[in-house]
Amino acid sequence: MTMTLPFLAGHEPWIQALAGLALMSLLAMSARWLAHWLLQRSLRRSADTLQGRWSRVFLHRTVLGRLARVTPSLVVQLTVGAIPHLPDTANAVIRNVAVALTVLHLVRVLMALLDALHEEHEGRGRSEKAPTRSIKSHVQLAKLALVMLGGIVIVAALIDRSPLILLSGLGAMSAVLMLVFKDTLLSFTAGLQLASNDMLRVGDWIEMPQLGADGDVIDIALHTVKVQNWDKTITTIPTWRLMSESFRNWRGMSEAGGRRIKRTLRLDAGSVRFLDEDEIARLKRIALLRPYLERKEQDVREANETLATRLGELAVAPANRRRLTNLGTFRAYVDAYLRKHPGIHKEMTLMVRAMEPSSEGVPMEIYCFTGTTAWVQYEGIQSDIFDHLLAILPEFGLRLYQNPTGHDIDQGLATRLARDQAGTRSA
Repeated sequence: MTMTLPFLAGHEPWIQALAGLALMSLLAMSARWLAHWLLQRSLRRSADTLQGRWSRVFLHRTVLGRLARVTPSLVVQLTVGAIPHLPDTANAVIRNVAVALTVLHLVRVLMALLDALHEEHEGRGRSEKAPTRSIKSHVQLAKLALVMLGGIVIVAALIDRSPLILLSGLGAMSAVLMLVFKDTLLSFTAGLQLASNDMLRVGDWIEMPQLGADGDVIDIALHTVKVQNWDKTITTIPTWRLMSESFRNWRGMSEAGGRRIKRTLRLDAGSVRFLDEDEIARLKRIALLRPYLERKEQDVREANETLATRLGELAVAPANRRRLTNLGTFRAYVDAYLRKHPGIHKEMTLMVRAMEPSSEGVPMEIYCFTGTTAWVQYEGIQSDIFDHLLAILPEFGLRLYQNPTGHDIDQGLATRLARDQAGTRSA
């Protein structure tokens, strides 16, 4: 159907064609303004009223704004054929360009939908204050597919050919495309495996020493994963390397609610000895040790009575009698102290063990879990525990092992000099 313009009936055909193009352009702009007003005012108010997750996605401001931009090209497609005296070539070119613009704006609408979906997902994760599975890599891959598909359709529209012809040509270029998108395909496969196995989430603390990464995951994209280290630097890791190489994820520690303390006190082997009766009586005044010592005294007394019956006079020898050591008593004290400590998780493994002696003393390992996973509180609890244990060692007659310092050498030389001078005077 051809548009008729009575007021221009007496003019040249090219003037009528220009007037028809101008009228079509005015109509297209008016349609865009009207669509923008309806979408942004009416539907946007509905989005503010509705509280549903999907309503916030589909009625997002960016989505509605880009959807309004589709109307001018649609109007052009519907009205260009009605312009009088417009050459067929110009008609076809304008129609093809309008189709291409329509496809372009529709692709942008779909990309805005994906952005809105990602924004909603990330906002939900922040509101719940918990690590969530990132969908950014999937969103980026979907955008890439939309751009490629939209580009094919746009080119096909501009050259007025079927998109299937272009797609058949791409089949012959598959080897080149595989080479160009090699990293994308590797990263996408790795992202799928990470997501399906729930190996990584935004907010997880991970360690990857070979790449210098030690901190929280702040972004999971199609090609890269960003980790904010504890010194506030950012390490960018290719996604595929998280599947081809090993990394440590501390999420299990956070979910368990306890963080491990595994530290060793190295005691001087020369300070390990048996306790006499006076020392046992003195240590009984420590409330945490009293139940242990009373129980052990009873066990030792019964064991020694049995030995006296079996060995006779030999049972008098100290080497044949059972006695308490300061090391074992200290180990029992540490165990009782940890079980009463308010910062230690009582439902997790708690152990104090003496390990194999070495040239650096007798190691005593403390293995337990704090009741919090927060770094600052964890370090405070650990420091308080070891401050107390180091300070109470002399109560048990034990010394901490350490390599000789300048002070130790000075004391040794002073003692040797005083001994030599005393020997000289006596002579």
